Formats: sequence, C-alpha cells, structure tokens
Amino acid sequence: MSTSEMSRPPNAATAGTGTGTGTGYPATPDAGARPSKEPPEDTGPVAPPANDGGRSADSSGDVETIRPAHERRRRQVPRPLRRASGPVGALLLWWLLSATGVLSPDTLASPVRVFHKGWDLAADGQLGSAIRVSTQRVIEGFLIGAVAGTALALLAGLFRLGEDLIDSTVGMLRALPWVGLIPLFIVWFGIDEKPKIALVVIAVTFPLYFNIYAGIRGVDPQLVEAGTVLGLNRWGQIRHIVLPGALPGALVGLRYALGSAWLALVFAEQINASNGIGYLMNNAEQFFQTDVIVVCLVVYAVLGLVSDLIVRLCTKYLLSWRASFDGA
Repeated sequence: MSTSEMSRPPNAATAGTGTGTGTGYPATPDAGARPSKEPPEDTGPVAPPANDGGRSADSSGDVETIRPAHERRRRQVPRPLRRASGPVGALLLWWLLSATGVLSPDTLASPVRVFHKGWDLAADGQLGSAIRVSTQRVIEGFLIGAVAGTALALLAGLFRLGEDLIDSTVGMLRALPWVGLIPLFIVWFGIDEKPKIALVVIAVTFPLYFNIYAGIRGVDPQLVEAGTVLGLNRWGQIRHIVLPGALPGALVGLRYALGSAWLALVFAEQINASNGIGYLMNNAEQFFQTDVIVVCLVVYAVLGLVSDLIVRLCTKYLLSWRASFDGA
C-alpha cells in the first residue's frame, strides 16, 4: 500500500460521480460530471380519468365542474315564464274546479264570469273611478306615513336621546292592532276621508321606522372609525357612511310599507265609503255578488304588485353599487 493511500481518511472515499465530504453525508456530484442522458423508464400507457358525470375526483361528490354561464342559461326556462307559472297554474286550477262543478257560482264565481264582470265595470266607468279614488287615498296616506316613519327612524337611529324617547314608544304603539283603531279614528276624525287616510298612515309608519332604524344601527362601526381616521366630521359620516349603509334596509321597509298601505285600505274603505274599491266590495257583499268581490280583490292584488315592482326597480337602480346574491 502506498504512503498516500495510508494517509487518506477512511470516510473520504471517492466515487466516479462525486466526492465525499468527510462528515458522513451523501456524496455531492462533481462539478464536471454530466447529467445522465438515458431516457426515463417507461411505465406504460396512462389510463384516462373515468367519466364521473362532470364531477371531480373528490370522493365526497360535493365539488362539481363549473360550466360556462351561457350553457346553463340555454338549459333553463326563461325567468319571466317561471315567475308567471304560479299565477297561471292557480288560474287554471280555479277554472278547472269551476268547470267541473266543485266550486259553485254562489261560493266563488268562475274566472270567465269574473272577467266579463270586470269588463262591464270598466266599460261603465265604475272600476276606473274606484281605482282613482283608492289610489289617491293610498298616495296621501303613504306620503304622510313615509315622512313620519323616516323622521322618527333618523332621530332614534342617529341620536341616543332620540332612541330613549322614541323607540320604546313606537314599539308600544306597534303592538296595538291598527285595525282596532278604526272606531277611535271615527270618533276623532268623523266618517269622511280623514280616518281612511289615518289608517293608511299608521300602516306605513311602523314598517319604515323599524327597517330604517335597524339599517342605521346595523352599519359596520369599523367603517365609521375609518371615516373618522380619514377626517370626516359627524355630518360627513352620516352622509357618506351611515345613510348609504341604511339604504338597503330602508328599501325593504318601503316594499313592506306599500303592501301594508293597500292592506289597510281594504279595511279603511269599509268606513262609510261612498266610492273606491272597498265601496264596490261592500255593496257586492250585500247582494252576494262574488264576481264583483273577486274583481275588486284582483284589482287590489294588481295595484299592490305594480307598487312592489316600482320599488324593486328603484332598488335595483339605487343599489347597483352593492353586490348581492341572486340565487343559485
């Protein structure tokens, strides 16, 4: 054995592709070593993924392959048709029950008879005059109630003193059945237009108050704090943060208030009314004219639906900046 081999450390063995480190770690490749050019080992053909009906390989089956939106729309029924399917189905069921004799004319008039009666009432001007009078009552009562409900909600929502003075009082009055206030309104205002409008005012005020108040108090306090950091004063915070944050709740209250206004009008026009839709219903009740009663109910429903549609369009326009969930 040569002298150089005897002096070499035992852990410093060299290999053709690397040198040891002398510390027991794996050998590192030499700087001049070339990588192997041998092709990788062939493992055979790869089987394509199984067709699982558009689902992923997740065994839970909760993850689905997302399809393009235009493909999903082509397979769906147009939304206006879906929305109209409920009323159309109810109308067909009503006609079927009337045609088969399950519903007698004394119990509920057939849709055909109701249509002809409504046409006659519209032709002689009674229906148009009644709609104008009832709509005027709703508009007057709604405007007064909207101003009162919004003002009370702003005072109670923006100021603690206003909350202490107003919120408990409004909550107590809200517990009263507003239909039961009709005799008291007759004593106070007589039997002309005032008690009818007052009942609509009560029905409108409470929904607007509670929804606007909840919207104001539901504003994220971190947004208010951020406004303070950015230098907004009290009015600036109310204008740019609080009121926009309360707008969705206010619009919900507006929809509810309009529906309550038409509902209150049904009872209000029973108070010695000489015109209006409720007047037609009251006269038809005395003569058992179910066709006229149904015509008036349909008119109430259509007017309420139109009012709700107007508010929905306003909501879509005013809240265009706000992302929302439109359903799956």
